[in-house]
Amino acid sequence: MTTISIIGAGSTVFVKKLLGDIFLSEIPGALDIRLMDIDPARLDTSEGMARTLARSTGRAAQIRATTDRSAALDGADFVIVLIQVGGYRPATVIDFEVPQNMGLRQTIGDTLGAGGILRGFRTAPVLVDIGRDMMRLCPDALMLQYVNPMAINCWALQRMVPGLRVVGLCHSVRNTAQMLADHLGEPLADIRYECSGINHMAFFTRFEKHGPGGVEDLYPRLNRVTPPMEERVRYDILKRFGYFVTESSEHFSEYVPWFIKAGREDLIETFAIPLNEYPRRCEEQIARWDQMATEIASAQTFEVVRSDEYASEIIEAQVLDRPCLIHGNVPNTGLIPNLPEGCCVEVPCLVDANGVQPVRSGPLPAHLAALMLTNVAPQICAVEAIVQNDPQMLRRALALDPHTGAELSLDEIWQLADSLLGEHGSQAYAS
Repeated sequence: MTTISIIGAGSTVFVKKLLGDIFLSEIPGALDIRLMDIDPARLDTSEGMARTLARSTGRAAQIRATTDRSAALDGADFVIVLIQVGGYRPATVIDFEVPQNMGLRQTIGDTLGAGGILRGFRTAPVLVDIGRDMMRLCPDALMLQYVNPMAINCWALQRMVPGLRVVGLCHSVRNTAQMLADHLGEPLADIRYECSGINHMAFFTRFEKHGPGGVEDLYPRLNRVTPPMEERVRYDILKRFGYFVTESSEHFSEYVPWFIKAGREDLIETFAIPLNEYPRRCEEQIARWDQMATEIASAQTFEVVRSDEYASEIIEAQVLDRPCLIHGNVPNTGLIPNLPEGCCVEVPCLVDANGVQPVRSGPLPAHLAALMLTNVAPQICAVEAIVQNDPQMLRRALALDPHTGAELSLDEIWQLADSLLGEHGSQAYAS
C-alpha cells in the first residue's frame, strides 16, 4: 500500500485535481491517503471530496483526515505540501497593502518583491518544521513541495533540513510550452524543447518542431506572433532577450524594474499589467467558496480527467520504476554552471525508482544568467534571513529586489521592512 500525505489539504480545489490524478494513475494496490489541515471545516470538505473521488474512479483507498501533522506523516511514502501560512487574510493582504501605502505596486506577490520575500520569511520556517517531522517519522519519504516562493522555500529546506528528499514543483514550464504551441497552431506532441533556469524565470533555449520534414526551429515564427494582450510582457522580453520565459506576464512584470513604475501609467496600459491581481483572484474565490463547498459536498460523483500536474507522475514513476521526465526545483550542484552553486534551479529531472535525478543543463546564455542573477541575489539574502532569523538580512533582500529597488530609496525600503515585520509580527499565524 502506498501512503500519501497531503499537508494543507484544505486547499480543496487543488487537492481535488491532485487526488483525481492519483486515483486515475497506475499506482498498484490500495492507497492510504492522509489529509491534514489546521482548518477543521475545510478539512471536512476535502475529506468528503476525496471519498467521492475514490467512488467516482473506483479506486480502493483508505482516506483519513486529521489536524495532527505527526499522525499524517507517520510512515508516509510521499508528502505533498500545499500550505499558505497566514492565509489570504491577514497575511497576503498585509503583503499588498503595506507596500502599496508606500507607492510600491504588485501583481501576484508570491515569488519575489515585498510580497514574495515576506511570504518566504513566514512560510519557510513552517516547511522546515514539516521537513524535520519527516526526518523523524518518514525519513525515506519524498516531499513534493508546491508552496511559493518556490526558490526561497526549497533553498531554505536544503540548508536547514539536510538529508530531506524534496523536489519543488511548478506547472509553468508545461503550461508555457502548451501556450506557445497553441499560439503557433502546432500540436505540443510534435514539439521538442530545452528549458532551464530558476523558478518563474526559466527560459526555453530550444523550441523545435519535429516532423516528417525534419526539424524546424520555431523561434522565427514565435517572433512573428502578434501577442495576446495578457502576454505582451513576455513577448517583449522575447524580442529583447531572444528567448521565451516560463512564467506568465502578470508574474514576470514584478520580477524586473521595467514594467511597473510610479508615474508611468502608460506602461501599465501598454503592457496590460493587472495590478493587485492576486488579491482580486482571492476575493473572487472566497466569494464563491460557500457555493463551491456545498456543490462539492452534495456531489454523488465527479467527472475525473487526469491533469498535467507532476505529482501523480512522480509517484507512479518511483513506485513502478517507470521513468518519466519532469521539470523540478532542486539545488544547483553544477547543473547550471553560470548560476551560484547551491541556489535553487529549475531543470529537467529523470524520475524512477531511484527518485528524482536532476539533469545537467550546462551554462545558460550569458544575458539570461545575468537576468536570473538579479533575482537570485535577493533570494540569497532572504534565505540567510530565514536561516539566521535575521531581520537585517530581510531588509537587504528587499533592497536587492529589482522592482523594490527601482521604486524606493534605501530609507524607504528599511521603513517598508519595519512596517511589514511589525504588521506580520502582530499576528499569530497557526502552523
